[in-house]
Amino acid sequence: MRLSHLVIGLAALALATARPGFAEDAVPIYVVTYFDVAPTAAAETAAVLRQYAEAGRKEAGNLSLEAFEEIGRPNRFAILEGWRDKPALEAHGAAASTSGFGNKLKPLLISGTGARLLSAFAVAAPTAQPGSGTVYVLTHVDVPPPQKDQAIELQKALAAAARKDDGNLWFDVLQQNDRPNHFTLYEGWRDRKAFDASIMAAHTKEFRQKLNPLEGALYDERLYQAVR
Repeated sequence: MRLSHLVIGLAALALATARPGFAEDAVPIYVVTYFDVAPTAAAETAAVLRQYAEAGRKEAGNLSLEAFEEIGRPNRFAILEGWRDKPALEAHGAAASTSGFGNKLKPLLISGTGARLLSAFAVAAPTAQPGSGTVYVLTHVDVPPPQKDQAIELQKALAAAARKDDGNLWFDVLQQNDRPNHFTLYEGWRDRKAFDASIMAAHTKEFRQKLNPLEGALYDERLYQAVR
């Protein structure tokens, strides 16, 4: 694809190196992408992202496409996309709106982009729709391969418990396709108060305390607001 160093190009590259057999399976593919822009370009980037998200949601095979701006650091963005299958993602990569997005984004970046291909691992239907005060959370969890199974059980237990917390809208666990010992936690909370209460819950503390000695990298938790 033309924009090999931008969002969809990285996703396509990841597809080529995914675990054997995955690309042939007609299963949903999720892409999470992180990037930073110049602080003075935050508003312009948000406008470009809105256009990209609106166009992407109308494409065949799109399951979801959300754009986020980090709370407290508005020049840091993330995109979480869901596509029905590999052909749908590839068609999106070839779309004119995707090329246009990449061309507009490139001069605003202060670094490259990091795109990861993932599969749904532990997900459940949302209990409510997001509102104006919703806090979105993306967390990267990384453990060495020998600790993968332990981390999986810990995350499954956390997700099941957190979905019962007051103010939780959803709590999903996605697993990276080419590195199954890497995960993305995707949470939605009614507001900041609900999120703050959740991190003090007994099950959250237990999860963090048990995960800590297994981690291969720092627990990377980021709070966002939606770009609308």
